[in-house]
Amino acid sequence: MAGRNGRTVRDLRRANRRAVLQRLYFDGPLSRFELGPATGLSSGSVSNVVADLIGDGLVEEAGSVDSDGGRPRTLLRVTPDSGHMIGVDVGETRVRVELFDLTLTELARAERPLEQQRYDVDVIVDHIHAGITEVLAAAGLAPERLLGVGIGVPGIVEHTPDRGAVVHGQTIGWDAIELESLLRSGSPLPEGVPCFIDNGARTLGQAEMWFGAGRGARNALVVLFGSGVGACLVTPEAEHGRAVEWGHLTVRVRGRRCRCGALGCLEAYAGAESLLARWREEGGRVPRGADEETSLTAMLAAAYPPDGTAADPVALAVLEETAEYLGAGLSDLINLFQPERILMGGWAGLQLGARFLPAVRTHALSYALRHPAENVTIELGSLGPDAVTVGAAILPLADFFARGGRRPDPDPESPPPAWHRALRERTPH
Repeated sequence: MAGRNGRTVRDLRRANRRAVLQRLYFDGPLSRFELGPATGLSSGSVSNVVADLIGDGLVEEAGSVDSDGGRPRTLLRVTPDSGHMIGVDVGETRVRVELFDLTLTELARAERPLEQQRYDVDVIVDHIHAGITEVLAAAGLAPERLLGVGIGVPGIVEHTPDRGAVVHGQTIGWDAIELESLLRSGSPLPEGVPCFIDNGARTLGQAEMWFGAGRGARNALVVLFGSGVGACLVTPEAEHGRAVEWGHLTVRVRGRRCRCGALGCLEAYAGAESLLARWREEGGRVPRGADEETSLTAMLAAAYPPDGTAADPVALAVLEETAEYLGAGLSDLINLFQPERILMGGWAGLQLGARFLPAVRTHALSYALRHPAENVTIELGSLGPDAVTVGAAILPLADFFARGGRRPDPDPESPPPAWHRALRERTPH
């Protein structure tokens, strides 16, 4: 039965379960007494919801704490092994697959290196299938116990009602790839386990906003600096994050040709692939047969010798120019969106790290307008190289929250909330 606002009793129960579950997840352990003001629910509603969640095995007791003159209050927390998610990072150097419990503690991982930049989608699908099988076997977990699989990919992801997630990855040679359908074909997952596919910069951003250096910020940009560059914008109007194709902002008219085919893109100057290409063109000694990560390590060692010997002037000059291009690119984001916080992640961003960031920050603030520049901080992300997989695992986790801690409803008459609703309504502090 629906009320005047159109909400049914089932909707209300789901909302109450979601409120309690999310508060325990982000701020627990908490007592029933603390959950009342934290969720806005009455003590009776809290007791009923907690009893329901304990009965479902989602919440457990976690000790007690003294109260003011009364009996000790029992603390409650989310049960870690009551749910499991898989996060997948389809990067441009490797495919990484990780299995997590409900509290996003890693239980197992598998990695498959990629030998070429423009790769066959069938190879990627095989890597994902093999990685899922491997991590489930390593943890001794039946696939039916998964809440879902989240996958972060390069490019623009279009969600369609008839074809599922379609990926437009121009820089990697993917043209309207129906990735969700391909993953379902021959998948090791049962039919009822959902897959969620989104842009990798967006999953990186969501991870940093939920659990990393973005917590507490209402307006932030999380930058993914890898083979190419991308960004995730989080604002009060887009709290679930919005992928921004920042790498294809034009920074030089008739400049270097980008992987996308256009001239003068930021990615043609600031991505790790172009950075190494420019070093090679200037005579840099890129290790023969080495992958991008190993080559970037060699370039950093040449520019900043650990033994105190003279720096390679070519490597140093290319890195300094790259810092200026990145800073100029960030200044555009600062002027356009006026974020309070910018975080840099991705394998190349983390590898360049603290030594590189001060120069990027200096250039960004010098190119930006004074007022927004005075109100932004620019730091490294805090979740390390696994941030994209963590963010990908958040996709099924957020869907689980949106359902009030229930698995997908097979009833087609009751369509579930979209996963991004839970992202929008998340309240970590």
